[in-house]
Amino acid sequence: MTTIAAGRPGRTTASPTFFTHTAILTGRQLRAAWRMPAFLVMNLIQPIIWLLLFGQLFKSVVEIPGFGNGQSYLEFLTPGIVMMMALFGSAWSGTVYIQDMQRGVMDRFLTSPTNRGALIVSTLVYQSLLAIVQSLVVVGIAFWAGARFEGGFTGILLLLLGVVLLTAVFCSLSNAVALLARDQTALIGISQIITLPLMFLSSAIMNTKLSPEWVQNVAAYNPFEWAVIVGRQALSANPDWGSLWGHVALLAALTVVMAAWATSAFRSYQRSA
Repeated sequence: MTTIAAGRPGRTTASPTFFTHTAILTGRQLRAAWRMPAFLVMNLIQPIIWLLLFGQLFKSVVEIPGFGNGQSYLEFLTPGIVMMMALFGSAWSGTVYIQDMQRGVMDRFLTSPTNRGALIVSTLVYQSLLAIVQSLVVVGIAFWAGARFEGGFTGILLLLLGVVLLTAVFCSLSNAVALLARDQTALIGISQIITLPLMFLSSAIMNTKLSPEWVQNVAAYNPFEWAVIVGRQALSANPDWGSLWGHVALLAALTVVMAAWATSAFRSYQRSA
């Protein structure tokens, strides 16, 4: 099967598949990250500070009746910090699209045979890979600081599944906002408005059983809370498998919806470009 290369009439090339496009575009972003390793390290600094500082400052809260099930606060906090890192990292991912727009790269992509779905999925894959590496670093530091996770290797894998799904949801959201707003200031403002309330209306740093009832009700519909539940159940000694897989299913369904919206945002961008 052949197609005419955009901008080069008469020249034919083999039509790349969706997977080929995804691999090429993911590689492009990984090479850019490799050239700026300091950026990856900076993304780890704040979560590590939160983990170690909060883990010590609030270690006595586990003694409050009804707070936990015998685990230390560091063990309770770690899944929340891992998901916070995935949330904030993915919510800013649309800045790459803004930069591509400003440099004219996005217009070249959209006038070429580049698969629109691959443009979205490559970003999701790239952000997920970063989130996985950073999550393993945070879990390793928590283990070094004294946390012990009874879920073992399987629990770590399920924690990373939650990380990937949460990353996909908010990376898609960020990309869609970037394509529609086309302004980095607007993207940053919208990301902060969304992510900060989601973080505090969850059990990431405090058990919602001790929160007002309205917070508990809101948390039940909070996708960030879904990911925290997946991570915390995965690392526990006796996970509630029904709750774990139920929240995985909710995150997976939301991922499909958000990825479809982000892909459709390309059409809106192209029509008004």
